[in-house]
Order: sequence, then structure tokens, then C-alpha cells
Amino acid sequence: MAQDHAATPDLLRTLRDVFGFTRFRQGQEEVIRTLLGGKSALAVFPTGSGKSLCYQLTALHLPGLTLVVSPLIALMKDQVDVLRRGKVEAARLDSTLGAVELRQIDADLSAGKLRLLYVAPERFSNEGFLQKLQRCRISLLVVDEAHCISEWGHNFRPDYLKLAGLSGKLGVERVLALTATATPAVAKDICREFSISPEGYIHTGFHRPNLFLRAQPHPEPKRLEALAERLQSQPRGSTIVYVTLQRTAEEVAAGLGQQGLPARAYHAGLATEERETVQNWFMDTANGIVVATIAFGMGIDKADVRYVYHYNLPKTLENYSQEIGRAGRDGKPATCEVLGTADDAVVLENFTYGDTPEPASVSALVEMILAQPAEFDVSVHELSRKHDVRPLVVSTLLTYLELVGVIEATSPFYTEYHFEPLRPTAEIVGRFQGERAVFLQTLFAGARKARKWFAVDIPAAAADLGSSRQRVVRALNFLEQEGELKLKVTGLRQGYRIKQSPNQPDHLKAKLIERFEALEAQSVARVGQVLELLFTPGCLVRRLLRHFGEELNQDCGHCGPCAGEQFGPALRRRSGAFLPFETTELAALSRKHPGALATLRQKARFLCGLSSPRLTDAKLSRHHLFGSLAEVPFTDVLGQVRQLQKQDC
Repeated sequence: MAQDHAATPDLLRTLRDVFGFTRFRQGQEEVIRTLLGGKSALAVFPTGSGKSLCYQLTALHLPGLTLVVSPLIALMKDQVDVLRRGKVEAARLDSTLGAVELRQIDADLSAGKLRLLYVAPERFSNEGFLQKLQRCRISLLVVDEAHCISEWGHNFRPDYLKLAGLSGKLGVERVLALTATATPAVAKDICREFSISPEGYIHTGFHRPNLFLRAQPHPEPKRLEALAERLQSQPRGSTIVYVTLQRTAEEVAAGLGQQGLPARAYHAGLATEERETVQNWFMDTANGIVVATIAFGMGIDKADVRYVYHYNLPKTLENYSQEIGRAGRDGKPATCEVLGTADDAVVLENFTYGDTPEPASVSALVEMILAQPAEFDVSVHELSRKHDVRPLVVSTLLTYLELVGVIEATSPFYTEYHFEPLRPTAEIVGRFQGERAVFLQTLFAGARKARKWFAVDIPAAAADLGSSRQRVVRALNFLEQEGELKLKVTGLRQGYRIKQSPNQPDHLKAKLIERFEALEAQSVARVGQVLELLFTPGCLVRRLLRHFGEELNQDCGHCGPCAGEQFGPALRRRSGAFLPFETTELAALSRKHPGALATLRQKARFLCGLSSPRLTDAKLSRHHLFGSLAEVPFTDVLGQVRQLQKQDC
């Protein structure tokens, strides 16, 4: 592997002059020197321990492009802004950029001006983008949140599975995989996929002696009162309260506000501007309280968080480790407390069952793909609605088919463009002459007009104009670049080509169904690991570290059990052998909505409050029976629905 960097780069000078630090944190220099030695590395550092500096500094001592893959748009934006202020040529490619910005990035990439380029993993499904990368020298590929590559990790993302194969096709010279939450099994997966040698695995340990961990379960009716009492009885400080559901975030924030506490809700259901307002407020205040789902905190770099509460149980031990890792980054004491009980496990487990597709849906999806012509395109959302499978599950299935060599992704494209003219369209057309003027006049005339925006069906417009879709899109993008109109796009479709049809389609279907069932079992088991950690006597820290392959030789001395705190068992409730409503109503509803409530699993999801595409289309999430058994284990509800069906027969 080529080594174009100086034999002894002055890392400390770069650290001081560009990044403003005088010394490296634990593990950073080891990672940097491994990369500059031409080798790949996996860095497993706790949350907030400076993982990003490992590749940012390295990039300045390498000759080509450093390509950073991250699923977090906010993190990409913040890091690019900081790098640019330090006079480092850096850019990001994400869905928030306009056409003018995208063209400038393309030009800088082609000219070799960029030192770092941040992209989302989904970008690698774009054939055009891959072609551009193949013309670049990629000295370093950085995979942030690398645990997403492992199917058996806590946050599997299908797009990550393709990165290892693509790194070889793109001629990447070295890889840096980064994560704060890798068990030994997940770390092994990452190292295998990216050919990282054992000496390239750099793990600084998860032990944070400044964090005091405790679990004090409170039943739901008394939990808000207990949280408010804690917040009022201790010194004020920045606080994050984690909850499972969006509505819980709103309710708890409102309840704390009524107690005179400065609390705000944060969750994915809020508008982007509102989330940014809450986030900025939290960053700027010394004692703000954010009540949030797990959507909050990714990429947040606030050193003085003094308290992290889990109002509900954390989803996995990896989530728990990552979330408490946002406390006490300044090294000062911080408290992390779980108030949830084992009852919360029911909701967490039920989410998992809601994601598992019906075997018939998997079979139908595979049959549909295999019946396509050599080149085809699909909409994930259309497939999701047609087969009543959540979009992420559809994406996962398509990725599986790519990995086994059945299909190959080409380019994504949008079927509809919306534009808002910034002056009368007649004036815009008047800038042009001859055929170009006729082209634009016809394009504008065929657009559907709403109050402010016009909609252009790209395939239909191309057919009407006797032109290519590329020309129609180029014309609209040009007008946006010239300041004549604003653009937005909808109707994303992903292109594919059939690579090789399987000899045994039924065997392929069975393997895919088996894979989804294994993921379901693994996710349910992770909830059990959380219960075991929190509600088993003994040192909390020691057991948590053991999960990540780290051993303490003695109890930590800074957790609740080590301090002598006691708590009673938190046994989860079980359902009774009856349904708390008139069962004929469910039968009538099923007859009325056969597409949404045909199967046993669909009915069980409905009763447990687990939405699906067809339930949403039928507006059944507004029905009073939706979620009527949300606190009952899914398997129990499924059993009761099965019993009802037998009685009806």
C-alpha cells in the first residue's frame, strides 16, 4: 500500500495549529499512526472521546480524499462548518443541499480540491456518484457508527452492508471504522468485513469512573413524581431524560414544566425547525432539561451534562451505554439513573415484532423482483404499502438480494419535480429563443399548478416534449441555478438490474424469512439483557463492561449497588386470558378492512398499537381499538387472536 505521507509527520503541530489542542486523548495517536502507516483500523472509543479527530487530522497528512460515511446529517454539518473555519477544504453531500451547492461540490471533487467529503450511506446507491468516486484517489474511507454494518448489532442499517464490497471496487487505500458501542462479536464482524488485522483494533475501554449509575424502578403512576422530586432536590445542571414514545416525551416535559422546571420535549415527530430550536436552547443553557426519544443526542457535543435519566428502559445495552455516555464528558461527576420498570420491556419487545414481515409478504416481494425485466426501478414506499411491510424492512430485503448477487443497484431518480417561479413564467421563457423557448413554454404549460408550486411529472413531460428525462431535469436545475425558480423533488425510485436469477427461488425465500426471524429473536433477547443488567443484584458497571468484553478486577465503587442501594424486583405484568373489548367489533373491523387486518399478525399489531403501511392508509391508527393492548406482550396478543379465529371457525 502506498505511503505518500512524510516519514515522521508533525502530528502535534497539526493538532495545535488546526484543532487547537496541545495533546492527544487516549487512543487517538495510536489510531492516527496506524492509518498513516498504511493500515486499516477499528477504533472503539466511548461516546465523546474524540473519535472524529482521528480521521480529520489523518486526512491532512494524506495525499488524496478522505471519504467519511455517517448517517447523521446534523453531525456532518457541524463538523464541516468547524473544518472550514479552520481553513480545511471539506464538504458534505446530503438531502438538504440545493442544486448550486451540489454542482460546486462536484466541481471541487473533480478538481481534487476536497480533503474531506462527508456522505450518508444511502449515497452509495447512486451509480453516478460511484462513477465520480472511481475517478478520485480515496486515501481513507471512514465508516462512522460502524456497528451498523453488523446484522447482529443493535442498530443494523442495510446500506452499511454494502460498504465493505464498495471499498474494494473504489480502490480505497485504508479504512477507519468508528463506533462507541461494539460487543466483541460485532467488533469481529467489522474487522472481518473491512480486513482489519488484530493489531488494528484499538479499544480504549468503556469504564467512566466519573459516572454514578443506578437503577431505581418506579411504577408508571408514580414515575413522573419521582423524577420531578429528584430534579428539584439536587443541584441544577444540564439534564437529558430519555423516553420510549413521542407522546411520553410531550407528557413528561409538560408535567415537569408544571412543577416549574425548564423542560422541553424533543422527538422525530417535531418539525425540523422546532427540533433545532430545542437543541440550540439545550446547548446554550446551563440547566435545561430535554425530554427526548433516542432521536436526541447523536452528534451532540455538550461537555457539562450532569444528569441522564431513563424514564423508560433503554432499548438495548448498547443504547444505554451510548446514552449515559453523553453525561460528564468534562470529566466531572455525573449521575445516570434508570426509573423504568420491567413493564417497559413489553413496549420495546412489541416494536420488534412490529418490524418482522409476514412470510407471505417476503415471498411476494421476492417473486415481484424476480419477475422484473433486466433493468427496472422500484419505489421503496410503494412496495411498503403494497405488501404491508415497513420501508426499512423493504430496504433490508433489497440489500440482502444485492448481497447474494441476485440484483445490483444502479441510479436513484425522482419522478416528480416541484418548482416555484420567482418571476412570471412568461418572463423566464422570454430570456430564451427558438427551440429552447418552445421547450420551456411547453414544459411550463404541462405543469400542474397549485397555490405557489408547479408539479412536473418528469416521465410524462419528457414524453410530451419528445425529449429525454435528463434534458428536462437539466433545464429545471439550470433555471434554479440562474435564480429563476426554486426546486424540490419527490417520488424517489431506485434503479436496479437483474444480475443473476436464483436456481432455487423457494430456497432463497426460505433463507430470507429465516434471516428476519433470527433478527427478531436477537432483538427480543437484547431487551432481556437490559432487564438482567438492571434488575440483578451486584455491581452495575462491572456487568455492563463485561457485555462489551471488558473485565474489572473488582466492583466499581461508583454505582447504586456498590453504594448499598436496594430495590425490589420489577416483574412485568402478563395479560389475562381475555380481550378487554367486544370481540365481534374486531371481527367486523377485519371484514371492513381485509387488506389491513387479514392475518393474525396484522390483527395483533393493530391491537398492540404497532402501525403498518396498510393500517396507516386505512386510518385505523385513529380507531379506539388501536393500541388497546399496547402493554400486553405481542406473543400473548397473537395467541389470543389465534384462539378467537379458532372459535369463529
